Amino acid sequence: MPVRVLLADDHPIVRQGLKTLLEREGFELVGEASNGHEAVRLAQDFLPHVAVLDLAMPLLNGLDAAREILHTAPGTQTILLTVHTEDHYVLEALRAGIRGYVVKTQAATDLVQAIQAVSQGAIYLSPSVSGTVVQAYLAKNDLPPDPLTTREREVLQLIAEGKTTKEVAQLLGMSVKTAESHRARIMAKLNIHETAGLVRYAIRRGLIQP
Repeated sequence: MPVRVLLADDHPIVRQGLKTLLEREGFELVGEASNGHEAVRLAQDFLPHVAVLDLAMPLLNGLDAAREILHTAPGTQTILLTVHTEDHYVLEALRAGIRGYVVKTQAATDLVQAIQAVSQGAIYLSPSVSGTVVQAYLAKNDLPPDPLTTREREVLQLIAEGKTTKEVAQLLGMSVKTAESHRARIMAKLNIHETAGLVRYAIRRGLIQP
């Protein structure tokens, strides 16, 4: 029985290239998503063995999409695709329960191995980040915990992407008043009181790309 894979990346040309690679290797592609919300919905619908998620996706980033998938489709293992090799990105991904961390520059060679490994219950890290994680662990170089809730991170990402409060409310299915309350709480928790500062914070946490 082939490993069933969900692929999520907001660049169609990247998805097409990875789809061709994975099908050639005998994996069954059960769905494609262009943003994090769509990835979560498809994971719930198709219950793939593995979900491959780009970190920098619109509406909901890959890290928070993975958290949601692990909660709503716990049988699905997650792999994060990213350009980041810094230790705090890797450590936060592992803390979130992500089983594979693949650097995009090596995706073609690493992704097949990553899917095979995580589908069998192992953890896979691209070779270029493995040493970084060990060094960070030995140095106890850990990222301070994120003070925001999952919902607040969703709101923050949309604000950082330039969405208005009304658009945030519509996308997340909440009232404008609730969206405004979330925004106020985010600013209070982070002690950041202008949108530009929120954007910089979102970039540092990997929620959006600069």
